[in-house]
Amino acid sequence: MSSAPEQEAVQEGHATGVVVPAQPAPVVNGAARAAPTVSVWPGAPTPLGARFRVGPDGVTGTNFALWAGGAEAVELCLFDEEGAEIRVRLTELTHEIWHGFVPGVLPGRRYGFRVHGRWDPWTGARWNPAKLLLDPYARAVDGDFSLPPEVYGHVRDWPQQQVADTVRDDRDSAPYVPKGVVVHDDEDWSDDRRPKTPWADSVIYELHVRGFTRMHPGIPEELRGTYAGLAHPAAIDHLVRLGVTAVELLPVHQFAHEDHLLRKGLKNYWGYNSIGYFAPHAGYAASGTTGQQVGEFKRMVRALHTAGIEVILDVVYNHTAEAGELGPMLSLRGIDNRGYYRLQSDARRYTDYTGCGNTLHVVQPHVLRLITDSLRYWVTEMGVDGFRFDLAAALARSMHDVDMLSPFLAVIAQDPVLRRVKLIAEPWDVGSGGYQVGAFPPLWTEWNDRYRNAVRDFWRGALPDVRDLGYRLSGSSDLYAWGGRRPYASVNFVTAHDGFTLRDLVSYERKHNEANGEGNRDGTDDNRAWNCGVEGETDDERVRALRRRQLRNLLTSLLLSTGVPMLVAGDEFGRTQRGSNNAYCQDNEVSWVDWSNLDDPHWRALFELTSRLIALRHEHPVLRRRAFFSGRAHSVDGLRDLAWFTARGTEMTERDWYAPAATLGMYLSGRDIPGRDERGMPVLDDSFLAVLHAGDRPVSFVLPGPPWASRYEVVVDTSRESQAEAPGVVHRAGAAVTVPARAVLLLRVVR
Repeated sequence: MSSAPEQEAVQEGHATGVVVPAQPAPVVNGAARAAPTVSVWPGAPTPLGARFRVGPDGVTGTNFALWAGGAEAVELCLFDEEGAEIRVRLTELTHEIWHGFVPGVLPGRRYGFRVHGRWDPWTGARWNPAKLLLDPYARAVDGDFSLPPEVYGHVRDWPQQQVADTVRDDRDSAPYVPKGVVVHDDEDWSDDRRPKTPWADSVIYELHVRGFTRMHPGIPEELRGTYAGLAHPAAIDHLVRLGVTAVELLPVHQFAHEDHLLRKGLKNYWGYNSIGYFAPHAGYAASGTTGQQVGEFKRMVRALHTAGIEVILDVVYNHTAEAGELGPMLSLRGIDNRGYYRLQSDARRYTDYTGCGNTLHVVQPHVLRLITDSLRYWVTEMGVDGFRFDLAAALARSMHDVDMLSPFLAVIAQDPVLRRVKLIAEPWDVGSGGYQVGAFPPLWTEWNDRYRNAVRDFWRGALPDVRDLGYRLSGSSDLYAWGGRRPYASVNFVTAHDGFTLRDLVSYERKHNEANGEGNRDGTDDNRAWNCGVEGETDDERVRALRRRQLRNLLTSLLLSTGVPMLVAGDEFGRTQRGSNNAYCQDNEVSWVDWSNLDDPHWRALFELTSRLIALRHEHPVLRRRAFFSGRAHSVDGLRDLAWFTARGTEMTERDWYAPAATLGMYLSGRDIPGRDERGMPVLDDSFLAVLHAGDRPVSFVLPGPPWASRYEVVVDTSRESQAEAPGVVHRAGAAVTVPARAVLLLRVVR
């Protein structure tokens, strides 16, 4: 129950609010005109959203359907080209779905909803028909979210802020919010060929549509920063030459900018603030925002598929842009606040497992339907190949705890469309018990932050021993070897969008996020970085050369590891964010990929090494195993599929694993690869020895003799700026080779 002062605040707020008439006359150029007559036929409750179709008697129009549990009435609001609004009551109600067919409403028409009901925030009821609401199923969105006071369901500037969310604001929000757009889905995908790259063969490249293309000199100016820009041959050529098999796009669902950023003149650049789960973000469209963005996105997907590249979307179904109780009213909050969001026992407040103010109530059937309908739409109608789920642990919560038998995971596992696409979990959230690395069920892969931490720590000299590194390099069997999961359940990464770039990882030890306007308090302090002795950029060529060597070491470690490697756009040629490890609101040169780096021979050499390492993965199945190593001998000569060696050339003992060490030899046998090829024949490959040495001085490493090898040929030597001189050097087994300080040697076994 609310206190008396709070009740008085609400009553006073209602008394002083500006009330908009329920059915105003359209206004164009300052003059009122008579509202046109609009017919509404009963229509159908499915599918949800706005679907253009042929109705009774061959009449074309659009069927509108909105789930609004608990609402007392729903108005469909149609907007013409001048912005005049026509409101139409939807009178048909089927299983809490309000619906109607409106003849003559064609693709390109903008619309929204106003939903009537009780205003009682103490019980979680926040209906406010003065606020125009975005259709959760809108296929396209036109306009920007500017978040003036009129967009809030409560009086944002109420003097008593502790009760401000309980005071209803009756000012009309329609002039200030984007509208949904009716879209005609007529794309023919019959000639599209999905790459269907097996998980074990995948190399993922995380990129931002705008940031990747915004400064590319080969993309026409008018296409930079857009879906069409990513579809341009100049962008695709880089991906093909690099050799990646999939792009993982930072959020492309329609999103809004947070109020605290807009007040500082900033914007949400990353896009983890979704408000439209079916609509491609209009800000990335070159062709228009009244439905054209849908076709542009589809053409981008088709172009990438033609190049053999899959498209994976980073999706944010754990929360929305409406934030907590003091956030704006944009869509779900005004449709059914209690039905869409997890509320606390004090129903004024939101349960927040995301750190963003709210959490979607995925246990509710209609919320689960919204998410799965959205996922299927992006697969079947937009052509995408998979999803990376932001804060996936929040989706796996049942009532409170994370539950790997939760409704969300159960529905995904049995869905005939979704169970066939790539599913990647960010396996944590900010709530209690939210860290779930290694716990997701089969079908799922996971971002493996333990891989990131171990590899970073090894190369900066912070690992007490090499036990953890051994697990990470060989597929993290300690995390994933259960329930039929495979090594490719581990998405290995050293960097991601969130944190330092690879170049900054070896150039900075402290975050430098001052440009975000938060006093450098934002962003993690656990960077596990080493600046090679100088903080930030330097003219000291010795430091710069060491940093480039460290980059080669990190990339080589990543691309030789068992599992699925993930690169971040620009890391392959030295992209920097100038020390920012939280560039989420930097839509500028800080975040955009600087393609001029490729004009520098040093960064060009790094790109060539990365491309060469990816090519090695594609050529050698021993580097992309589909089953975990056994570590046991499979032949009479005692050769095992995986063996570990000390610098003395002896196999690692239990004592060696626990002893301080900066050097590790990893032997991968190409004779004992599980499985058979497409013709049923055994899979055979070369064998390799990788020597990783993180010490600051050279080390003598004895190459293992028979049965492991008789000779070894150098394939990669990261101590060299260019690899042109490294390949072809042959060493006999048993010889002691000098491994330079901080370097990786990859040697192919020559029998």
